[in-house]
Amino acid sequence: MIAQYYRYPDGTLPNTAAMAFTLLGYPLGIALLVQPFWLAKAAGFLLVTLTLIWSAYFIHEYAHQAIFKTPEANARWGTVMTWINGSCYAKFADLRRKHMRHHVERADVITFHVQGFLNNGPAWLRKLVLVLEWAYIPAVEFIMHAYVMALPFIKPSADKSRTRIIAIFIVRTVAFAALAWYSLSALVLYAIAYVVFITVLRFADCFQHTYDAYPILDESPIPNDKVRDRAYEQANTYSNVVGIDSKWLNMLWLNFGFHNAHHARPTIPWYRLPAFHRELYDAANSQVIPVRILLKSFHINRVKRVLSADYGQVLPPDVNGRADGFLGAVGVSFLTAI
Repeated sequence: MIAQYYRYPDGTLPNTAAMAFTLLGYPLGIALLVQPFWLAKAAGFLLVTLTLIWSAYFIHEYAHQAIFKTPEANARWGTVMTWINGSCYAKFADLRRKHMRHHVERADVITFHVQGFLNNGPAWLRKLVLVLEWAYIPAVEFIMHAYVMALPFIKPSADKSRTRIIAIFIVRTVAFAALAWYSLSALVLYAIAYVVFITVLRFADCFQHTYDAYPILDESPIPNDKVRDRAYEQANTYSNVVGIDSKWLNMLWLNFGFHNAHHARPTIPWYRLPAFHRELYDAANSQVIPVRILLKSFHINRVKRVLSADYGQVLPPDVNGRADGFLGAVGVSFLTAI
């Protein structure tokens, strides 16, 4: 019965299990956070963090209509997931539209130019953001989320969304206030879990492309200044996997690290990506950069990348420190692309 709704017959078991884990694990994780026992709180922290991450990557799956047969079903479930991870201030249709530009135009078409905002803003704000980023607090991502919330109040053509934004803000504020009233420690742990969730997403986004970034709020096309064909797409896309055969660790972000395979065929669902990657690329493919290599770059460039004009350079696989100069992207999350 359930299989008839899925796009691919072999997706019935993995999709049902993963979505059930996300939908049930999130409230269960919160329930564990409010318990007086720290072992339960620790389990709740891990569960909330993982379900936040999976809810985000399911949004990505729904955006590519890789889960259900109909666009309507993917949109409904995508909206549900936005409520779990707090990206509900943007409509799912808007998130999907902007992300599709990333694939079609082979560029990072971003909504808000954070580098320009920080460089042209007050010095104290720029310094504060850099200090927070040095301390591994993803300030840029929170600015992007705040911009999504503020956009209807600063863009006249989006004023019809103001009531919706206010209503969502009230609902979520009341929910978190209730959590704080019941257990302040639970709210603190939830906040830390949310920071970890954002950090995992930004690490994945950081090292998957060396595209050009264009801050475009409307539907204006990107500049026609180079050939952006399939060869360009693959040459500027990287697979940041824990390891090709690290099945369970790659599941931390629903196999999102197999990014070249995803760009080769964007409708391939998450559970097929490892096998599809092996079909396309050999073990020594230059576009594969293991997480263990990227962690160093993520650390040493965490401040520099915030104001960088480009994503840096990736060296050949046989060069030591090949990713040290790969600064990576910042502020390109599909959760804030509207």
